[in-house]
Amino acid sequence: MTIEKKLEELREKTKSAELGGGKQRIEKQHKAGKLTALERVNLLLDEGSFQEMDKLVVHQSRDFGMEKKRIYGDGVVTGYGTIDGRRVFIFAQDFTVFGGSLSGANAAKIVKIMDLALKGGVPIIGLNDSGGARIQEGVASLAGYADIFLRNVLASGVIPQISAIVGPCAGGAVYSPAMTDFIIMTRDISNMFITGPDVIKAVTQEDVTMEELGGADAHNAISGVAHFAADDENHTLALIREIISFIPDNNMEDPPLKETSDPSDRTTEELNFLVPDDPNQPYDIRKIISEVLDDKYFFEVQAHYAKNIVIGYGRLGGKSVAIVANQPDHLAGALDINASDKGARFVRFCDAFNIPLITFEDVPGFLPGVAQEHGGIIRHGAKLLYAFAEATVPKITVITRKAYGGAYCVMASKHIRADINYAYPTAEIAVMGPEGAVNIVYKHELDKIKDSAKQRELKVEEFRQKFANPYIACEKGYLDEIIEPKLTRSKLIAALELLENKRDTNPPKKHGNIPL
Repeated sequence: MTIEKKLEELREKTKSAELGGGKQRIEKQHKAGKLTALERVNLLLDEGSFQEMDKLVVHQSRDFGMEKKRIYGDGVVTGYGTIDGRRVFIFAQDFTVFGGSLSGANAAKIVKIMDLALKGGVPIIGLNDSGGARIQEGVASLAGYADIFLRNVLASGVIPQISAIVGPCAGGAVYSPAMTDFIIMTRDISNMFITGPDVIKAVTQEDVTMEELGGADAHNAISGVAHFAADDENHTLALIREIISFIPDNNMEDPPLKETSDPSDRTTEELNFLVPDDPNQPYDIRKIISEVLDDKYFFEVQAHYAKNIVIGYGRLGGKSVAIVANQPDHLAGALDINASDKGARFVRFCDAFNIPLITFEDVPGFLPGVAQEHGGIIRHGAKLLYAFAEATVPKITVITRKAYGGAYCVMASKHIRADINYAYPTAEIAVMGPEGAVNIVYKHELDKIKDSAKQRELKVEEFRQKFANPYIACEKGYLDEIIEPKLTRSKLIAALELLENKRDTNPPKKHGNIPL
């Protein structure tokens, strides 16, 4: 065979591979409102940067007539490219080929790029659109899932892992995305569940649609499995690029810098009056967060779940920072089971990838109730405490108002190795609120007084004046400075510069035992 013939053969095989399941199945994919795997990859990555690997891989199954159905690529597109010039590895399941189902060969392709990403210290991105395990291959497909799960665990905390759900993701397939750092689901076309509506109907008699059970909104607002709900696939891919812009390539590097024209000494007079005089009046903590960040831009994560705590990314002086904040506008900012889990996982990710933690605190305590206690609020709250205490990245805390009881300790207090702790003059740092404290401290005294209501009011005001302020904590060195709110931005940037070369370590150990 001449070189021309060999080149022509290569071109034909390459063209065949790029067609996936063929034109008819591609049209069907488009009619379902979905892009193909290759279209998604090329839209996500910098133009012309994608280098595909294992394009001509085919499955090795010989059962159920599968030997007659061998398609190049075998249901997944894998390779590498760049996002804003930064290298990433990627796999995209191809629903046009056997419904994107996982085979032994298919899994081996994914495992190969995961191994390369781990060796090279490069983020790995998965675009999930699959019918699950390929039934015709039996245990080989299950083994392939387990091989992928192992890589997810080994890569955790070493390289960032991002999953986009752009189609079905069911059964064992959901565990790989669940172990990655961020999950983005696309509304209307994606779903995730262990068992589908039909099985649930048969076993529990519950009627539920796929969207209600495992759609984007369900997993963003109810279960907390997903971090983002995208309006369409273009939005999904844009969110991936946005996440990448805030995080480093691996755990040995710092997050990327981004130049800003926003002055580091910019002040905002409105911040002095944002926290209400009435300690029981809510306000939106995001107004403080966005006001102090570069260009007033805050990229919120898990915005629809556990709204009593706010997490996300921003920049200060061009440096990427992570924000954790109590939200007085929802459940008064009290910590509950879901908020504790949400905050803990975010803190641990940021600590693993060298992203400084900025905490805005306004917390009246842990949410009371039988459901919370029986649901394990002690264990779940301990996760957040563990995460903050374990973290060795720069930690800066700003107490805007309430910092009561154990929640004061948990929210990156000086006592669990926070580096710089600020408070506004409106801060209230105490074991509990004045009303509750008076009911305990002066209970017997007030019980003896006939007209105790007026006396109680006086005692409450006395307690508020004496303890519900930041000055006692400042006198003890638990706060480094009480600041004017309008200076928050400049204070945070100065603190970050101070902590630029921070080095802190934990005792040598295999790993800790976080209360999962």
